[in-house]
Amino acid sequence: MTTPAWQRVADATPATRNRVVDFLRAAAIVVVVFGHWTIVAVSVSHGELFSAHALLDTASWTHPITWFAQVMPVFFFVGGYSNALSWRSARAKGLPYSSWLRARLRRLGLPLIPLLITWTIAASVALALGVPADTLRHASQVALIPTWFLAAYVLVVAVAPFCLVLWERFGMLSVAVGLALGGLVDLISISVGNIYLGYPNYLLVWASVHQLGYAWLDGRLAGRARRLALFCVGLAGLSLLVGFGPYPVSMIGLEGAAVNNSAPTRITMAFLGMAQIGLVLLAEDRLARWLQRPRVWYAVVVVNLRIMSWYLWHLTAMVAVVGVSLLLLGGFGLHYEPMSGAWWATRPVWLAVLATVTFGIVTLVGRFESPAPDHRPAPATWRPVAATVCLCAGLAVMASVGIVNANGVTWVWPLLPVLGMVAFGVVQLPAGRKSGASASQGVGDVGGTLAEPSQHVGDHRQ
Repeated sequence: MTTPAWQRVADATPATRNRVVDFLRAAAIVVVVFGHWTIVAVSVSHGELFSAHALLDTASWTHPITWFAQVMPVFFFVGGYSNALSWRSARAKGLPYSSWLRARLRRLGLPLIPLLITWTIAASVALALGVPADTLRHASQVALIPTWFLAAYVLVVAVAPFCLVLWERFGMLSVAVGLALGGLVDLISISVGNIYLGYPNYLLVWASVHQLGYAWLDGRLAGRARRLALFCVGLAGLSLLVGFGPYPVSMIGLEGAAVNNSAPTRITMAFLGMAQIGLVLLAEDRLARWLQRPRVWYAVVVVNLRIMSWYLWHLTAMVAVVGVSLLLLGGFGLHYEPMSGAWWATRPVWLAVLATVTFGIVTLVGRFESPAPDHRPAPATWRPVAATVCLCAGLAVMASVGIVNANGVTWVWPLLPVLGMVAFGVVQLPAGRKSGASASQGVGDVGGTLAEPSQHVGDHRQ
């Protein structure tokens, strides 16, 4: 009798692997994907086709829900755990920072390339066919929302080894100092009404949450008392900041709000992270036992194998569905008033269609998450650092100004990350390279996208 796939995957998984890390990553992606598909209202009943946060902008009762739905802190927390494992493994093998960073950029940057090239070409063709520039600008900004958070994550990954040194020397004090600096940045930025002065918190706040992943790995968050204390501190701090400070209840940005918690990142996100982290760690033992079930673990593995592709393409899939509906079906399914009874009743069908289309796209582009082994010698440190700058700068500016303006396609910003990764040697272009991954390799590759694998044993891949 042939052994079922889920049993083979379970048998091939090392006993030392922390399956909860992989589960949290997969669960967070599911929340992000289905959350975006729900809050981004699409309707031809108004002058504006897309409304990026319509659900939040028109229904204030949804704002407290974002304390659970805004799961970016979980990404960075899990990333801290995994990046510490990966860097310590590299350090033990004598591999330099330049090789480690290049490997991280390959994992994170390669899946981004087809998305940016696709949008650059599609926007150019659409403009040539007469699609209004404003429509394209708005649609592309909605579709490329995920790239903004990827830029922040890449930035934190680039400094992760240095932050790990701070953790190993100062422990939780390094987290406290990061939070204090984040609070100071908010105080200055909000006081003078300049959001650009708040941009340092994309690094300070997220790096502080990332440090908590180090604490989890090193056992500094072990025990029910510590985890409950972390949850209480996070919840109390967040409640005080929202109740008596200038911060809104919604942890996801609101149209026209004087202060948003996520754009730029505010100190509230760190306290939200502490509350979420404390809560999930209180359930860690139960989750670990549940994840021993072969079929459950197999589902987690399957999601994680293509997690970056789902994250990057799920809103592009939505834009594609809308485009087909408008061009070929007369706007079928898009005439319901957002928040109406009919709109809510059709959400299951809407989500099912988007999931099917995204699955098809992921099937085509998912191979970019399985890069071939890289046996090149270590590069000069400046090369992967320069590639990091190109990637982060291109994504950040693109998120601010969009991919299309009144003068046409602003091709330099979406292509800057691609050109930077090619020019500075992150992308390897030898002929005949194989990019496939077997089922057994997939087990080892779980989580090799938004964060590195969560095994306790060394797992530094290039």
